[in-house]
Amino acid sequence: MYVIAIIVGQLRLRRKAFANPEDALRHGGLQFHRQDPDVERARRAHTNDLETILPFLFIGAVYALSGPSLFAARLHFLVFFLARVVHSVAYLYALKAPTRSVAYSIGLISCILMSVRILTVVASYA
Repeated sequence: MYVIAIIVGQLRLRRKAFANPEDALRHGGLQFHRQDPDVERARRAHTNDLETILPFLFIGAVYALSGPSLFAARLHFLVFFLARVVHSVAYLYALKAPTRSVAYSIGLISCILMSVRILTVVASYA
């Protein structure tokens, strides 16, 4: 998420495309209070990261507390991480379909499997 946020900021500076008028004024004038397609693509990639990674952090934390094997936990976390890296690269570089959707789905499957484990553990206490 931080890498994509930095990329968005750098693109804004390079393209002189600022979201806020005060930033545009500081960097050359109100004419730079505008949108740029590349900045918007990077911003959408960042928003997608936020929508996906924040729930993963919660699910991953609860999953880790459910007592999974170390191998299974590492596998889930690594698969999710790699899927998100591929998704972000595919988003930033507009790679051909279905790269982005496959990467998203793989990360989602990892979260679903962790959630199933959580529910199974909780159900065993009921």
